[in-house]
Amino acid sequence: MKATITSYIKSCDKCSQFNVDRHKPPGFLQPIQPPNEVFQVLGMDWWGPTTTSLSGNRYVLVITDRLSGYVFAKASPTNTAQDTARILMEEIILVHGSPDTIITDQGTHFKNELLQAISNLTGCKHIFSTPYHPQTNGQTERWNSTFVTQIAKYCNTDLNNWDTFLPSIVYAYNNGIHSSTGISPYQLAFGRRQRHPFNPPATTFVFSKPHDYWTQVIQYRNAALKQAKQHIIHQQEQSKIRFDKNRTHPNFVLGDLVWMKIFVGRHKLEARYTGPARIIRILSPVSFIVEDEHLQQFQVHSNNIRRVYSR
Repeated sequence: MKATITSYIKSCDKCSQFNVDRHKPPGFLQPIQPPNEVFQVLGMDWWGPTTTSLSGNRYVLVITDRLSGYVFAKASPTNTAQDTARILMEEIILVHGSPDTIITDQGTHFKNELLQAISNLTGCKHIFSTPYHPQTNGQTERWNSTFVTQIAKYCNTDLNNWDTFLPSIVYAYNNGIHSSTGISPYQLAFGRRQRHPFNPPATTFVFSKPHDYWTQVIQYRNAALKQAKQHIIHQQEQSKIRFDKNRTHPNFVLGDLVWMKIFVGRHKLEARYTGPARIIRILSPVSFIVEDEHLQQFQVHSNNIRRVYSR
């Protein structure tokens, strides 16, 4: 009798569309395997708009390396597709070479023909995160919150000189010890510590063979990257244990009917979920392509869907 009542309540369309779930959002954490090389996988995201600076800037394009944590941040007056392509080409591809993979959200400044053409030209794979699920590009999102806090400390009362301090904050971040790797992003990216006025006097070291220097550099760099990758994997394992605790993980299959969470344009008294929609493609254990009754397709995360139960 209890099972029958529970099943009946679950099958109530009104409850599914209106009720607030007080539990953790479903879906276990799916860590992204760290790459083997620096500048191989990059996360990219626009921050802003914010107060227009004296230089006319309102946005910042943030690009982070998924292995070293090294950050590029460029202020810009606009955040168009042309701005994205220009900064990506000038600051990354023409300086450090083309990455294997770029991860972005599905904003129009990223999802367009221009970026697609650049990706095809350079042989770079472009991966889009699930809408309303910024954790896919979590490293970049995390840095956004970090640099905003730091910039706010130095801005004037008019908040119009924030871009003046942006390069210095990026410099400080790239030369600090990263919690995930235990090494500074700059040292991982370039195989040496950056020189600055506070360095102690350099020690002298003589190699027995002149050509040993390059061998030593390669050995050090490979060891540092291997150590960084192991640190990242360990941190991911710890984060997954904390994230998955007391959390459910629904197993959806092709053809399942689901309710989709409404994010835009919902009145407070209107339903929180719409649908039903049918799962037509499984992208990962927590990411799906669904199709509604109007044959429109959407990419959704398990956090933002509910199973439709039939009576």
